[in-house]
Amino acid sequence: MYSTTRRIATDAMLSAMFVCLSLVSIRIGNAMKITVDSLPILVAALLLGPLDGLAVGLVGSFLNQMLTYGLSVTTVLWILPAGFRGLAVGLYAQKHHFLLSQKQMIFINVVTALLVTALNTLMMYLDSLIIGYPFAATLPTLLVRIVSGVLIAVVFSLILPPLLKALKKIAFR
Repeated sequence: MYSTTRRIATDAMLSAMFVCLSLVSIRIGNAMKITVDSLPILVAALLLGPLDGLAVGLVGSFLNQMLTYGLSVTTVLWILPAGFRGLAVGLYAQKHHFLLSQKQMIFINVVTALLVTALNTLMMYLDSLIIGYPFAATLPTLLVRIVSGVLIAVVFSLILPPLLKALKKIAFR
């Protein structure tokens, strides 16, 4: 069994990895960011479960928001999609006893990538209402955000099985 202390330390390390990966992302204006920062969220969710995926997503995203934009009235909006992804992937993995086929891995990663893109778009809309900037300016990037999210999800689906196998072997005994 994986101890509570070790689990918290693992979640903290994965949250820190999320922050580091998000800081090396490619940003195109305020409306688009190409990144692999969700990889630690997926690792937490697929190895440890939905609560760990949720925790890594929320904590990592919150720390990234603090470092990038500081605390604002819309900070909570921006951390929710990452937390949702960890929770959704973790619930799916748990339902399948953490034994996902390649097709199941692609399915859950693509579905959550699309849902997170939709949630981020909703958060942009709400942010534009609260802060007062034109939301329409963010719409031209939507198709590119969808395509890049799906492509990154497929790549994750290919690299996660061997990565998870190695992590289970060395760290999760």
